[in-house]
Formats: sequence, structure tokens, C-alpha cells
Amino acid sequence: MDSVASGGGMRGGGTRPGRVSSGDARAQKAANADAPRIPDLFRRIRGLFAPHRRALVVTVILVFVGAAISVLPPLLTKQAFDRGLFPSGGPDVPVLLELVGAMIGLWVLSAGIGVWQTYLTATVGNTVMGSLRIRLFGHLQRMELAFFTRTKTGVIQSRLQNDVGGVANVLSNTISSVLGNTVTVIAAFVSMLVLSWQMTVVTVILLPLLVVAQRRVGQVRARIATRTQESLSDMTAITQEALSVSGILLAKSFNQQRAEVERYSAENRTQIGLQVRQQMSGQWFFAVVQIFLSVIPAVIYLVAAWLILRDVPVTAGTIVAFTTVQARLTFPLMGLLRVALDLQTSGALFARIFEYLDLHPAISDDGSARRVDESALGRVEFDDVSFSYPDAEPGQRTLDGVSFDIEPGRFAAFVGPSGAGKTTVSYLIPRFYEASGGAVRFAGTDVRDLQHESLIEHIGIVSQETYLFHATIGENLRYARPDATDEQLVAAARQANIHETISSFPDGYDTVVGERGYRLSGGEKQRIAIARVLLKDPAVLVLDEATSALDTVSERVVQDALDTAARGRTTIAIAHRLSTVRHADVIFVVDAGRIVERGSHDELVARGGVYAGLYGQQASAAR
Repeated sequence: MDSVASGGGMRGGGTRPGRVSSGDARAQKAANADAPRIPDLFRRIRGLFAPHRRALVVTVILVFVGAAISVLPPLLTKQAFDRGLFPSGGPDVPVLLELVGAMIGLWVLSAGIGVWQTYLTATVGNTVMGSLRIRLFGHLQRMELAFFTRTKTGVIQSRLQNDVGGVANVLSNTISSVLGNTVTVIAAFVSMLVLSWQMTVVTVILLPLLVVAQRRVGQVRARIATRTQESLSDMTAITQEALSVSGILLAKSFNQQRAEVERYSAENRTQIGLQVRQQMSGQWFFAVVQIFLSVIPAVIYLVAAWLILRDVPVTAGTIVAFTTVQARLTFPLMGLLRVALDLQTSGALFARIFEYLDLHPAISDDGSARRVDESALGRVEFDDVSFSYPDAEPGQRTLDGVSFDIEPGRFAAFVGPSGAGKTTVSYLIPRFYEASGGAVRFAGTDVRDLQHESLIEHIGIVSQETYLFHATIGENLRYARPDATDEQLVAAARQANIHETISSFPDGYDTVVGERGYRLSGGEKQRIAIARVLLKDPAVLVLDEATSALDTVSERVVQDALDTAARGRTTIAIAHRLSTVRHADVIFVVDAGRIVERGSHDELVARGGVYAGLYGQQASAAR
């Protein structure tokens, strides 16, 4: 759920979504008041442990052995009292030494089994948690672009970190806790029955009420846990937005640091309240349980006196052993009740994780998908293509009946007013979005019939918003080709007119560029992005407003690099500045989702249509 269910997305010619409004956020929280309903949730949770059956079997054996051992010392305590300390004729020291030695041996053995058991459960639990995190991350990598345009990055991060992390302790401790405590409780009850069935009845008569109360408390905690995770998602999203370099620059530019602190503080207050509620939701319950279990020994003394007055044989050793067993029953019984509450709470977190895992990518390969035919590389065709963004109003089309054919090695440009649909063309070629109608063909084959990885292998994209990782220049370049040699890096950088600049840095190609490349100028970032694409060496190059954000000097340098990159390959340029595409082989003029003109620069100017008007306006503005 989170922002996944919201309709925010990209429309028209690539309009970027803004922040979610406070009204949307309130509606979102209301919609997430309860955990998402996931069919067969606990069956699916059990399935996570299936690959670890051998370790689990060993754990179960250790739990049973440990639980059995834990019950023996109280029984030996009875023998120590009746046979060692208070037999007829005075204490029997040899017998007492044997019994004490046996008890010490059992405690040492129990401790060793506990260490082994802890290692197994910790290994299994953390391995399952790690696998779940990788599985979720991999699944999100396969989601279509539209998913990420309508979902906050911080919300996605929260699912990976907070939700998966929130179930870590449950995964690590549930097996041993449930099995061990259950066996211990059962063994303790058996021991108590052997010692005195009458006192056992008094001990267990109120336990069913505790179980009912525990279920009610667990339901409340599960609902609070879901709201807590939603709040953590919001806090993560705020942190990701406000503390990124872009967010800090924005806040400082508009003097909104206090507003950002208040926005975070408000969500932090919500989080504090939810955490307190979650902690307190079971405290009264456990307080009552603690009082109940603590009072039982005193009641047992009264029951023992009542039995003795009625000539029922009850020895001092029986009373001491019984109260010892009952005391040992307290911790496992409390542990079982706590685990039951934790399972109900973690069920809400698992539901949020499985909710993401159950999302089906809108764009995926079918069983018949094939690799790109390399004999026809470079040809790109649109055949009566129409397209509407997922959140568009009914009947609202971003592209409407668009058709064109670009020959291999040709330079084609798409120009037109903002919002006309130019950027959408660049999204449909690599199949980041699926055409609503018609067909997009690459190398003569409908892109829906191609393996997506094979399609992307042959397409290079340079966008207006260049993204560089917080890593070295060399590592950013090798993102396109991990096995590239240093010589290949230099060759690509030279083609992109950036090698001399990189060499001037003290660390050269080992220079760390900072988050999103903020240590570099706009022109430097763009040329590194071009070098990265050149290292990939694609058959088709897509340039989406690659120079629109640059100054005139930087634009000229970057344009030279783009001209070099375009040689020998099909180039598709989405352009706002018409001066950058004057030498294109063919220019397509897009207006209101349709191609209204096509031809060379000179032909379109001579025609006196839309292109001529746009060119005249830009020429006048440049004077």
C-alpha cells in the first residue's frame, strides 16, 4: 500500500511528480489502518524456512533434549530433600553429594545445548531474513518505471530496512522459543501432575483466561505495529528527501530548514506515540500474568495445608519440588505468551513485505521472448502507437497514432512544445512503459516479443538528469561495462571530451564525485554520462534533453561529445533547443501527442509551420 496505491505518476511529456499532499498522506494512513490481507500468510512464512529443514530438525531435537533436561533438576531437588537432607536418621551426605553432582552436570549440559541451539536459530533466522531482503530487492528491481514514479523512495527503503528488520528477532528466536517453551511447559505440567494432581488443578485453572486475554492484546498490537511501520516509512521518506544534496539545497534556497525540521518533528511525535502505545499495549496484561504466577506458590502452601489436614500424603520435598517446578514454569509460559504476541505483531510486518512481493511487474518477458536480431540492429519503428500514462484521465492520450521509421545509422530528432509527448517516445523505445496501442519495433521485431535484457543491451540513454553514484569516476564509468580496462575507460573519456578534465584532478579516475555527482559541474557530469554510454557501445543512442540544463559554453563542449558519440549509430534526440538538432537527418515535430511535421531543418523552416515558428522564437530570443 503506502504510496503504491496512490495515483501519482508522470503525465504528458514527462512531468515530474511533486510531493504527496498532507491530505493524500492522511488518506493513505487511514487506508493502512490495518495490515494488508495476505492469503495463507502463515503458510507462506513457514515456507521461508523450507530450505533449512536439516538445521531445524537438529534444533528441534536440541530443544526437546534441553527441555527434558530442564525438568529433571526439580525432581532431583525432591530427592535431595527427602533422601539427602531429611531422611530418617539424619542427613545422608553421600546420597546428597550424588544428587547435587547430578544437578550440576545437568545444568552444564543444558547450558551447552543452549549455546548450540542459539547458534543454529540465529544462523537460520538471519539467513532467512537476508534471503527475504534480497528477494524483495530483486523483485523491486524488476518493477516497471511507473511503480517508482508513484512511490516515494523512502517508502521503498522502509520496506527493505524497517519491515524486514522488524521481523529479524522473530525469525531468530521463534523456533527455539516456541518449541523449547512448549516442551518445557508440558514437561513441567507432567512433573506437577506426578507430584500432586490436586495442586496442579489449582495452578492451571485460570490459564484459559490468560490465553483469551493474550489474543485480544495481540490483535491490538498488530494494528499498532502496522501504523508504526507506516510512520517509519514516512520518516524514512522525509529523511531521504530532506537530507539529500538536492533537498538540502532546496531547503536552504527557500529558507525552509525550520519547516523541514517541523515536518520531521511532527512525524517523530507520531512515531513516539505509536512506540509508547505498542510497548504499553501488553504491559497490563503481563503485569496481571506476573501477579497471577507469583501468587500461585502462596496458594499452593494453603492447598498443601488443606491436603495434610485431610490426611493426603504430602511431604516437604513434594511441596518444595512442586513450587520449584511451578516457578520454572513462569518464564517459559511468559515466553510463550510473548512469542504469541510477537507473532501477531510480526504478521503485520510480513503482510507488508508480501504485499510488495505479490506485486506483478506490468512489463515482463513472456515465455516466447527472444533476443534481438543483430542483423537488423539500429532500426526503430513506431506503427500507429498510442499511449496513456497509468494515472491519466480516461481518454487522455500522451501519444495518439504516432508512426515513423528510423533507418540504422540515422540521426533523428523529436522537437515540439513542452508536454507534447517527446520524452514519452524515449520511454517506449527501451520499453520502460508499454504502448497502449500499435507497435514499437526494434531491429524489426515488436519490443513485446524481445527479451527485455537483450533490448536494453543495444540501447544507450543520456538524459537531462544525469545520475552518478557516490563513487569514483572510474566506478561510475564501469557501471556500463564492469570488465572494462583502464585503457578502455580512457578511450571512452577522450571521445566524450572529458579525459583532460579528469586527468587534471589530483586523484584522476579515482576521484570520488559525491552524491549524484555534486562535486562536478553540469557539463562534466554530462560528459562522464556520455563516456559511460560510449563504453557500453550501443547500436541505438537516445538523448533526452541532454544539453538543455547547460550554459552555452558547456553546451558546446557537451554537444561536441554527443556528435562524436552519435557517429556510426542510430541516434534519437529529444530536444528543446533546436540549434542542437539542425544537422539531424530527419526532425519530427510533435504537438499534442501527434507528429504534425517531419523533414530536415531547411525543409521545415521553408514550410513555415510549427517548427518554423519555434525556430523563429528561439532565434529571436538568442539575439
